[in-house]
Amino acid sequence: MTDRSVMKNSPDTHKFQTGNVILIAFSHLIHDIYGAFLAPILPLLIEKLGFSYTLAGFLTVAQRFPSLLNPFLGVIADRVSVRYFVIGAPTVTAISMSLLGLAPSYPVLVVLLVIMGISAACYHVPTPVMIKQIAGQHIGKGMSFYMFAGELARTLGPLVIIGVVSRWGLERTYWLILPGVLASVFLAVKLRRIPVQQTAHAVPSSGLRQTLVDMRAILLALTGISIFIGGLKGAMVIFLPAYLTAKGASLVVAGVSLSVLEAGGVIGVLTAGTLSDRWGRKFVLLAAILAIPILMWFFLLDPGFLTFPILFLLGFFLLSNGPVMLAIVQESGSERPAYVNGIYMMINFVVGSCMTVLVGALNDRLGLDMTYQLVTVWFLGAIFCVPFLPGKLFTRSAHSAKL
Repeated sequence: MTDRSVMKNSPDTHKFQTGNVILIAFSHLIHDIYGAFLAPILPLLIEKLGFSYTLAGFLTVAQRFPSLLNPFLGVIADRVSVRYFVIGAPTVTAISMSLLGLAPSYPVLVVLLVIMGISAACYHVPTPVMIKQIAGQHIGKGMSFYMFAGELARTLGPLVIIGVVSRWGLERTYWLILPGVLASVFLAVKLRRIPVQQTAHAVPSSGLRQTLVDMRAILLALTGISIFIGGLKGAMVIFLPAYLTAKGASLVVAGVSLSVLEAGGVIGVLTAGTLSDRWGRKFVLLAAILAIPILMWFFLLDPGFLTFPILFLLGFFLLSNGPVMLAIVQESGSERPAYVNGIYMMINFVVGSCMTVLVGALNDRLGLDMTYQLVTVWFLGAIFCVPFLPGKLFTRSAHSAKL
């Protein structure tokens, strides 16, 4: 069946197609569980292979380097069906990430993470466009479902990998390959009736360069936000287990702490997109940005038994911007939605990677405590980028009462 016939026979595009949205979200959950394996076992990999925090930060660059392909993949996704990229990604990602513990050297780690990055790029470029097609008028809500699954995966991922390592050891994580393969088989059956591109081989009236020019204001504002939040996000998501183990916590406690942070993100992304449909994208972004530095300073004071609640709230606000920013990109009105999404994701991933390497270098030079303080102050710069986004600061949607 062609994508044209699927689109013709699909339900009303103005309605929120709950079943299809949940299906795409489920595929996001399966794929990103494997993507969350690196940070929890990073202390063990550092101990086994003996590399620095700077090189540890570079592992994230290796993982995200293929995001440079995102605009190219976006052009393909706007023209042809790339559903097989979506279907195959869980298998490729599962194989590469489940073999990290077997890596005999740092270069092999880099190769495995680059392979995973290519797989992730093939998955993440077309799927937000698919969500836009099946979310009707509730794009923020659809992105919340999608990002909810991603954050839930990053909550479950550390628990899965720590559980396997604790039971069978670092070098036997290859047992986790099988679930990824089975997930691809399931998706091959279920994704056949969901279109990947917006229209069937439609030719946009503007070229790639003109599309980029038209989108530059939005992309520059989102880039600025990514730069300022990237340092703190990298410190918390990538180096939190290392920070806590350096403070004397066990690997299990550090892994659970990361899961608590991600659990807060799960609730945050599920809430933020829907709230931004009601009250405006800029308002929700700004509220989160203002709350995070306050919570971060409480966390740095080492509040004892309050650490887990604070980490949960930090995750809620720090990781909730994803669906809001994706909704802003998809509402741009571009004739090339996957291309624009690819550019945004390339910028987001590259900026995040560079900031993570910077955080790693600061850890080596200044220590973890000083680095966490510096990235918290740097985070405040995101406040000044929000006014440059399109739309009013606060707008109450006409259909908010129905959400």
